[in-house]
Parts: sequence; structure tokens; C-alpha cells
Amino acid sequence: MNHATAPRIASLVPSITELLAEMGLAPWLVARTGYCIHPGELVATVPKVGGTKDVNLAKLRKLAPTHVWVNVDENRLETVEALRGFIPKVLVTHPCGPLDSLTLIDMVDAEFGHLPGVPQRAAALRAELQAEWGALQARPPRPCQVLYLIWREPWMTVARDTYISRLLAAAGWHTLPDLQGGDSGAQRYPQVDGHEPWLMEVQQVLLSSEPYRFGEQHLVLAQGLCPDAQVRCVDGELLSWYGARTAAGLRYARTLADSLTGELAGKHQ
Repeated sequence: MNHATAPRIASLVPSITELLAEMGLAPWLVARTGYCIHPGELVATVPKVGGTKDVNLAKLRKLAPTHVWVNVDENRLETVEALRGFIPKVLVTHPCGPLDSLTLIDMVDAEFGHLPGVPQRAAALRAELQAEWGALQARPPRPCQVLYLIWREPWMTVARDTYISRLLAAAGWHTLPDLQGGDSGAQRYPQVDGHEPWLMEVQQVLLSSEPYRFGEQHLVLAQGLCPDAQVRCVDGELLSWYGARTAAGLRYARTLADSLTGELAGKHQ
């Protein structure tokens, strides 16, 4: 390959960094954020340029990327506008549901499909995702009303047009409140003050392992929001990371829903 024309890829989105690596593009990654930690063995040597919200633009400029991947929810608009001033290609992503990961895979394939192994890896990822989606759609519906918490002090949850909510909805788990957050902004992740009437309708409270690291010590606190609901800790990476992780996320959502069905059946025997 002509090194003068080889891509130099920066990713400021953890899920996209993982997707690029899984599609065989780790050799061309020249920058990532400190939150881009998967797959660890492939990204460990890639330079960090700050966080998703506080990108070190000076350091990134010195690394001279030809492409940079950003995300509407994860990166600040002013950062993206600054990047357009010195990086030839800024690729903006905004997946809001599991099937949007197919679009992400297509984007990577279209941009870097001339590189060895990329089309083949793209095809494999598409097939896995479509198979998991099909398996989820074929199972009997098991509806449940859930509160998915991503933060505390204040409590914060997800609107129904976010990736997390739509992935859970694919398994029949519908997040409350029944609220659309819009294309961008804080309304996509609304605060909960504990006095909302709809909290009495919640059947499951899910405590995510990220971005806030909820643990067993928070179960009682969360139970106070919804005294009649079951509270459990869940893997936030599987439910919120898209791209290469979407198929695994769909499997995990199915497992969660099926386990609840088994628990309820046991209670009524």
C-alpha cells in the first residue's frame, strides 16, 4: 500500500473505535479517546486525545488524521466544527436503534472497503446482527415497563428515541417515561425527581454499569423510586455500545427478558 495515501483514522466515539478495530482497521487508527477501551489488545497502543467531551485538539492536529469519527450524543458541536477546520473528512454518526448499526457498518465499509479484509468482516457483522434481530422478533412478546437509570444525583434515565431504549424495546421492555427526546440535547436523557406518577407503573428498574458505575450498594436507593418494582444491575456496555456490540446487546436483552419471564412463572406456580 502507498503509505502516502493510507488513511490515518481518529475515533472520538468508543463504540466506533471498537467497530473500526473489529473490522480490521486498528493498524490505521492514530487517535482515540480515553474512553475507547475495546478491544483492549488492539487499541492499547493508539494515542489518546482526551475524552469525548474534552478533546485535546492540539494533540489531535499533530497526529494528522485524514478521517475522524464523531457522534451527535457523545461529542460537542463546537468540537466537531473545530475538527472540520483541519481534518479532511469528518464522519458524523447518530445511531438511535439497533438496526442503525447496519448503517454504521455500511459507512465503514464504504469508506475503507478497499483495505484488506474489511468487506469480509463487514459481511460477517451484518449477518450476525441480522440473525440476532430475527431471533428476537420471532419470540413471543414479553412486555415490561422499565426504568433504565444511567446516573444518580440527579437520577437520569433515557428517552424512548435513544439507542438504549429502542434496543430494550426490541425485547419488549419499554422504558418510562414515554418521552421522545428529539435529535440532540439533554432532553434525550431526562432527570427523575422521584415524584413522577408514572414511577408506580415501573416493573423493572435497571441500573446501568455506565456511564455511572451502579453496583449492588445502589439497589436499595433505586428501590426507593419504585417500591413495587424489581431492581437489578445490568451491563451498560452491552445495552448502550452499538456497532460491533449490537448483536451481543440483542442477545443480552433477550436473556434479561426471558429470565424475568421465568422468575414470574416461578412465583405463580
